[in-house]
Amino acid sequence: MDAAFTAEQDEIRRTLRELLTKRCGPDAVRAAAATRAGYDQELWRTLAEQLGLPGLAIPAEYGGVGCGPAELVLACEETGRALLPSPLFATAALAAPLITALGTEAQRTELLPAIARGELTATLAAPLGPALGLLGDNSGDWAGGGRAGGVQARPTGAGWRLYGQADQVLDGHSAGVLLVAAHTGGFARSRTLLFLVRADAAGISRVRQTALDATRPQARIELRDTEAELLGATDGDGDGDGDGDGDGGSGTADVPGALARTGCAAAAVLAAEAVGAADRALERTVEHVGTREQFGRPIGSFQAVKHRLAGLYVQVQAARSAAYYAAWDPAAGGLALAQGLEALRSAASDAVQLHGGIGFTWEHDIQLYFKRASSDELLFGPVHGLRAHAAERAGLFTGRAAVAV
Repeated sequence: MDAAFTAEQDEIRRTLRELLTKRCGPDAVRAAAATRAGYDQELWRTLAEQLGLPGLAIPAEYGGVGCGPAELVLACEETGRALLPSPLFATAALAAPLITALGTEAQRTELLPAIARGELTATLAAPLGPALGLLGDNSGDWAGGGRAGGVQARPTGAGWRLYGQADQVLDGHSAGVLLVAAHTGGFARSRTLLFLVRADAAGISRVRQTALDATRPQARIELRDTEAELLGATDGDGDGDGDGDGDGGSGTADVPGALARTGCAAAAVLAAEAVGAADRALERTVEHVGTREQFGRPIGSFQAVKHRLAGLYVQVQAARSAAYYAAWDPAAGGLALAQGLEALRSAASDAVQLHGGIGFTWEHDIQLYFKRASSDELLFGPVHGLRAHAAERAGLFTGRAAVAV
């Protein structure tokens, strides 16, 4: 295994950092997050047209760049450094892989080229931590259990109708198409399927929620007899399961498996994003302690502060290594995400403290990093939960591994 990045990959990182340094300073971040869309649409078009960012990991036959997860990881490390408000993660790391894995050829041909060009944004409407298999086995209970709650789907002669509600949907208020996870078939034979819901569909209500992290917009999606299209092939009875009974009870499409595989890759991307934010928070803290004076000398010259920052540096570098490894082996994504989120939380918390009283104020930019760290744990799962599930999957506490411990 050659762990070194190629010249092309280094160029992606360099070009993106230069562009975001010019166009995505702290004031621009705040202004973009405060817009109705929650991001700078002009900058998004630039990223799509000049760098092909939303299509970075989309196959070339569907208009994408055709790169792999490593390139998307590098790109999101840079967007994380800038705390860029954009639909990149929801579109490129969540929706596009699911469309590629489960969609019909017609659906892929229609949606993926538009996503790659930056003309269409998409998102996944589901509880992200459980749905992506980051906190436990993906049984589908998070979609409502087939009895109540979540989103329910019923087949009609013309297609499908959805009814229910999804909260904390990333970029749900602005996405052009939503991938909605819903239960079909009633309680006895229920299963979870994914449906395409257009932004202009009748019966849909999308309201942006007040989120802890304004740079990662979230929305509440309400569906009231909303027309939807099944993601994937349909059969004669319209339920997509191939059994001809119209109940959606025993299909061949492995939706939970596709969500779990997408979750592993998305966790690697999110880990890199967290590492980028942690690295920038640490840089800003080092700059501050070099200029802030106490007792007639910079506080960065005190041994206790040096040791604290050295420990943070080691933690951030370890998290970066974990994120890069997960780009090569997505199965390690959950553990890399835990490492990245912990590094970001530590770097942001210490940054607030070492900035002194100003670090606690709304006006200072360092609070944005602290909010990103806290918000990501609320969305994708606490660090201890991510680690516990990764350990369970690896069998560390069962069988021979438990005896060895």
